[in-house]
Amino acid sequence: MAAPVEVVLSADSAGQLFNCAVFDPHSGSEFLSYRGGNTSSRSLTVLNGEYILGAQLGKNFINVWEIQRKDQLQQKIVCPGTVTCLCASPDGLCVLAGIAEAIYLWEMSTGNLLAILSRHYQDVSCIRFTDDSSHFVSGGKDNLALIWNLSSVVQLDSSRAPEPRHILSRHSLPITDLHCGLMGPQARVATASLDQTVKVWEISSGEMLLSVLFDVGIMSVTFDPCEYFLFCGGSDGNIFQVSLCSTSLNHDKTFQTDSDGNQVFNGHRNLVTCLSVSMDGTLLLSGSNDETVRMWDVQSKQCIWSINHKGPVTNAAIIPAPANMFLVDSHPAVPLPRFSRHLNPSEQGDGTGSGGMCLRLGANTQELDGTYLEKADELYSLMCAVTDKSVFGDGENTKVRVSELEEEVKTLKKINKDLYEFSTQLLTKPN
Repeated sequence: MAAPVEVVLSADSAGQLFNCAVFDPHSGSEFLSYRGGNTSSRSLTVLNGEYILGAQLGKNFINVWEIQRKDQLQQKIVCPGTVTCLCASPDGLCVLAGIAEAIYLWEMSTGNLLAILSRHYQDVSCIRFTDDSSHFVSGGKDNLALIWNLSSVVQLDSSRAPEPRHILSRHSLPITDLHCGLMGPQARVATASLDQTVKVWEISSGEMLLSVLFDVGIMSVTFDPCEYFLFCGGSDGNIFQVSLCSTSLNHDKTFQTDSDGNQVFNGHRNLVTCLSVSMDGTLLLSGSNDETVRMWDVQSKQCIWSINHKGPVTNAAIIPAPANMFLVDSHPAVPLPRFSRHLNPSEQGDGTGSGGMCLRLGANTQELDGTYLEKADELYSLMCAVTDKSVFGDGENTKVRVSELEEEVKTLKKINKDLYEFSTQLLTKPN
């Protein structure tokens, strides 16, 4: 049998049968399964067609499998905290992880931590790259979606904190999911929220193009490749198909079924956690808290097949079949390095600075005395050393003062989180 062009990759929160598994998108038959642990929501990704990465549910590490060695968990990447979302760039050069309210960016050739972005005020719930890896979009429980330019984040002077290219602040409740269309920096991005709306934005300008209001909170969202339709998974188990080609499309609209393409897929009995569309736009994949993954025919709205899991489905996607997924004797072209947990790995003793490739950015950085990032790290370390000495002093006083400040930060974070949850309960409380 010829290797498939596309495959279905899914995972559930129980992890009894497998951590994640690969299925045939047309028949639903299982091809491969990967064992060891269980993966949290929006935290399963394929790196460069050679590795599968899945953030362990409720833990501070990422499970890694070589894509053709299904029975053996290859390694665990320890992270600074519990990973809430995870995404690898399509070009295989970078990995992004949401850890609490911060975004961590790693370079894959060396494992170096390139940036820590602390621009969200609450936990980061979802993160996605554009198809050309030039930008990424993050969504959080602070109701914000942020559009980031990757080159600006990586090349930015270490004396200034990285800033997003655009801040999308029109949602009134936490963002649950987002999806980037095609065309790189000219693409559109859709954001779903508990405020019962899905909004479509333009990445280049940050302008909101469309806002659709539903009767329920929206937990997942995706486009078809041609962006004829927007698919939205509701907290009631329904999947809503919104036509983006209607001649009567307004800037703000309320969803209603009609003959112009606005339809509903019925079948799930609990909230829809993930959605994905095939390359040709004819198949729609959905995963739900009712412990099933379903494949739908988009035109007829009929369910083609359904797979039962042993727990709520956390991840489900239709992906291009990696070339070496079904080649038992193949091996990754580049071994996966150890991930650094610090911005300055050489100083923290991570040992990830030796070996591998250096990331060189721009024509003016090709000097013999180090790359831009190495110079930036050196300058940052020097500034930190001077600041620590002038502000805190030397010896034991420094350690005591740092401990006091860390405790104060933890207290303030807890107060902020309690206030936020209280206000959310007030806003969502039925009249």
